[in-house]
Amino acid sequence: MQALARRWQKAGSRIAFVPTMGGLHEGHLSLVRRARQAAGRGGRVVVSLFVNPAQFGPGEDFAKYPRDLHRDAALCRSAGVDVLFAPTLGQMYPRDPGAPFSTWISEDTLSQSMEGRSRPGHFRGVTTVVAKLFNIMLPDVAVFGAKDWQQAAVVRRMVRDLNFPLKIIVAPTRRESDGLAMSSRNQYLTGDLRRQAVVLSRAIAHARRVVGASRRAVDERRLRKLLTQLIEQQPDAQMDYVEFFHPDTLVPVARVAGGTHMALAVRIGKTRLIDNGRL
Repeated sequence: MQALARRWQKAGSRIAFVPTMGGLHEGHLSLVRRARQAAGRGGRVVVSLFVNPAQFGPGEDFAKYPRDLHRDAALCRSAGVDVLFAPTLGQMYPRDPGAPFSTWISEDTLSQSMEGRSRPGHFRGVTTVVAKLFNIMLPDVAVFGAKDWQQAAVVRRMVRDLNFPLKIIVAPTRRESDGLAMSSRNQYLTGDLRRQAVVLSRAIAHARRVVGASRRAVDERRLRKLLTQLIEQQPDAQMDYVEFFHPDTLVPVARVAGGTHMALAVRIGKTRLIDNGRL
């Protein structure tokens, strides 16, 4: 893959990269379309498919995460992807007893809140695998989805701090017709659990209404309480967190006004979902 990328570069072709863990859906395909646009005429689009164990914690869903290489490959082919890169675990994390994989990349500021607090070690796994993929793909641009807002911020910081020669594009969240953010984990939701999951986007919409109707900035503790009550009206919903912060720095705010960003994580039954939005 690296040798192929170098040949493309030598020929003057821009490389646009979309990293995924598979379980592809329309949200991923929208990232592919954005990558194609960024690659330009004669450019190349590469999609990676790798379920990265390093970003899963104990008791999380690594073992059952959706895996269907044949289906994902067909979707990539129909979307005009030039290369689907699907490495093995051993290729990404060599297990040689004499020289095991032992190098990690950590971002120590943006990764400490929200997902970083709820899933210790998660972002170390994300930044390490993304850095490896950048070094393999040698992309000019990489496209991430806004649904994973904190992840995109952490990757942007890593790219800046470590001088990766590429541009990061964050594409808008794609949603189902009822507002649920598209996610591979939505496959876990059945029956009434699927209906209850819409409460995440409803909570964001409710927060926008509260902030928009207030003449003053809203106390974040009051707003958090309101949203927790709204969410936990659903019988199988349990709040993990809801946070209000500056959209670029992720610094928490005590008073929530228009332009503040919010993110939340909620368990619907056994399925943990995340979402975010600008208020």
